[in-house]
Amino acid sequence: MGGLPTVSVDVPISAVLLFLFACGAATHMTIFQINRRRGHKFVFSALTFGFCMARITALTMRIVWATHPTNTNVAIAAGVFTQAGVLLLFVINIIFAQRMVRAYHPSFGWNRAVTMTFRTLLFSIIALLIMVITVSVHMFFTLDPSARAKDRDVQLVSVTILAVLAFLPIPIVLGAALFPRKTRAEVFGHGKLRTKLYLILFTATLLAFGASFRAGTSYIVRPLTDPAWFHHRAAYYCVNYVIELIVVFTYAVSRFDRRFHVPDGSSAPGHYSAGSAVGARKTASVVDDERVNPEQGNGAAWAESARKELSSLDLERPDRQP
Repeated sequence: MGGLPTVSVDVPISAVLLFLFACGAATHMTIFQINRRRGHKFVFSALTFGFCMARITALTMRIVWATHPTNTNVAIAAGVFTQAGVLLLFVINIIFAQRMVRAYHPSFGWNRAVTMTFRTLLFSIIALLIMVITVSVHMFFTLDPSARAKDRDVQLVSVTILAVLAFLPIPIVLGAALFPRKTRAEVFGHGKLRTKLYLILFTATLLAFGASFRAGTSYIVRPLTDPAWFHHRAAYYCVNYVIELIVVFTYAVSRFDRRFHVPDGSSAPGHYSAGSAVGARKTASVVDDERVNPEQGNGAAWAESARKELSSLDLERPDRQP
């Protein structure tokens, strides 16, 4: 996709996209630092910053490739960074989908088997990334037809599974929302669960479209001198970069750092709602009730405090015998 870059076309487009990703990186790092100073831990803002930096590097390498079209190492670097960056967004959406499952179905979502399944999905993304990078680099340095055929098989399997992983958050969150619940859903972060659901569906749909488009084009081989419409630069930049920019700024505008935040150390049903804004208000309400009506709160502590106060008053009576 995108063909060989040229200075007249690719450099201006890449420069504009690079600037937009720099703005996205600055936005998410600013949000991360402000939250960190307030004790609000949300590492996904830092991950999104890392993704933007990876895209900045990919676009920079494409600009360099346009000015040095015969440099194989630059071409390899440009391809590797283009393929590697988007996987961070896949990781973020899968973790958000896991949090939605735990919110809608706490007992099921915190089940050890379900937790291990989500961890396996995350580790598989890393394994697939290593596979794609390895075979992509190897294909540049070998002319053995058998080795190149094997590399292509690995490449096709990897991009296909990545497209499935990009699509996976959609059925996960829909199944969690539509499947009958045995208990009340746990509210976490700010905002309604329905808004979080729509946000995951929107971003996952865009990412799944981009991953599926890349996977589909990988199955069709065309000569360099006779590219198809999906090899055009417009398809390359829109599918790879424009879609990802929409996701990056959607995260920032929707304040996903507040919506998908969960209490540190959450490890069992009930921990999400205990740290949410609703849970905090309920806790404050209970404390206020205990202060107003101590007999409904900690009765033993109140009785002990009253006994000590009466004893001190009794000792201060002037007619008390020594």
